[in-house]
Amino acid sequence: MFIHGFEGSWLKHPFWRSRFLLERPADLVLLRTCDVTAVVIDLSRGVGPDPSAPPPPPAPMFLPEPLAEAVKADRDYARRTIARAHGVARGIYESAGQGLPIDAREATAVVAEIADCVARNPGMFVDMARLKSKDEYTYLHSVSVCGLMVNLARQIGLDDEAMRAMGLAGLLHDVGKTSVPATVLNKPGRLDDAEFAMIKRHPEAGHAMLRGAEGINQEALDVCLMHHEKMDGSGYPFGLEGAEISLAARMGAICDVFDALTSDRAYKDRWTPLRAVTEMFGWTGHFDPELLFQFCRSIGVAPTGLLVRMASGRLGVVLPDGGQGLRSMVRLFYSAEHRRMIPLEDIFRGMKEVVVGLENPADWGFSDWDAAVRLLSEGHNALPDSQR
Repeated sequence: MFIHGFEGSWLKHPFWRSRFLLERPADLVLLRTCDVTAVVIDLSRGVGPDPSAPPPPPAPMFLPEPLAEAVKADRDYARRTIARAHGVARGIYESAGQGLPIDAREATAVVAEIADCVARNPGMFVDMARLKSKDEYTYLHSVSVCGLMVNLARQIGLDDEAMRAMGLAGLLHDVGKTSVPATVLNKPGRLDDAEFAMIKRHPEAGHAMLRGAEGINQEALDVCLMHHEKMDGSGYPFGLEGAEISLAARMGAICDVFDALTSDRAYKDRWTPLRAVTEMFGWTGHFDPELLFQFCRSIGVAPTGLLVRMASGRLGVVLPDGGQGLRSMVRLFYSAEHRRMIPLEDIFRGMKEVVVGLENPADWGFSDWDAAVRLLSEGHNALPDSQR
């Protein structure tokens, strides 16, 4: 059965895209248990429902064997896709480093595979691509940024063509680093001024390599040239700020830094995803704040202490889910409609309700938000005395 679309907002369904062939048992379970009330079926691309068949029984909450098989299949598919993408990225980057012309047609094909892999299981691909050794960093970083770009593009509602364009931009964003000596790229200690000047030239070097190459889109050119620009104008190579930085480049800056922070490097050990996004939120002026929030939604991790609004209108505080800093949860505690406390409820990634916005605690009268976060994280269904 080919799903052509869902009734209502794409935020209400758990799938990576709204058009796909429904063929996996795990996807059928998700479809039957999510909030979607109706789907549009394309009969020209798949079978339709049998009108003579009896109504299906209520979907069980868990199907251990099919779901376990689906997880294994997704893991194997992700492993094969990452291996192929690693080889393609290596070939492109090494050719560029030798001064040979770049042909992005093979890269375009592997980006489509990555997009399909992310469609099957976003968390699986992102997590597996993030786990790379220091020796594998150069090429797998580009593969990982590609997947993160595709995932973020889906999160903000871009169509399939735009998502693939963002993926290609992620795969090729660091090609200019082939012009930087490996001794500088992999130096374990602090770079001196001359070495940092070499690093700062790689966006323009990469842009020159990609300009006019076969199969290159504008998004790839923008991300390559501008992924080190910052919203406050303190980045390089041009010191652009705000809207002067394209959407693709603002996305690329977030995905590039997140993967770098959560990877082992020659000069640092990787951070947990929770620590990475917490630090990134603290770097005021570096990133587009709305895009950074959407990025956190796309990977299921957000800094502890954010006040967020759910689709139901309830407010919650973001807290860590477990002790490894890999995921976040939202502890609901307040009704925005009635402006009063409600019984605490924890929402984890993958459950039905979704985060729809970031709120300012002061707008809700939470004057001592740090104290409120401490109480809520300890399980107290109360705010500080001054805020009751």
